[in-house]
Amino acid sequence: MIIQTTNLEKAKREIKIAQAPIVIQAQNEEFNRKILEHGNFQILLSPEATAGKNKIRQTDSGLNHVLAKIAARNKVAIGIDLREISKLEKKEKADRLAKIRQNIKICRKAKTKLAVSGATNQEAGNLLQSLGASTQQIKEAIVF
Repeated sequence: MIIQTTNLEKAKREIKIAQAPIVIQAQNEEFNRKILEHGNFQILLSPEATAGKNKIRQTDSGLNHVLAKIAARNKVAIGIDLREISKLEKKEKADRLAKIRQNIKICRKAKTKLAVSGATNQEAGNLLQSLGASTQQIKEAIVF
């Protein structure tokens, strides 16, 4: 189940009634931090997707070391949606992949797991490897 609300309280209520695996669509930085601190779900999907919409900074990947450590502590994986990436134009796709690469590095340092949707295990492993994920990250990656 993917929860896509921007309302924090509504998201928490939906988490309580949802069945695993629970996936939360990333929103703004404040929402992401509060929902990660709440925990009780498995995957935070596409934090890099919201950074571009908010025009924060060109280099901002939507994830920082603080959020990654909170996610690791609460056993929440950071998700990558390949279906969303495949629909983008070349320039946007390149920017998104650069942000994902940055997120992978942050997740490696914080020991946060990764998750990939819209791919087979082999495709997910190949993508993560090409974006600089460690072999340990690839082994632990969740495909949903």
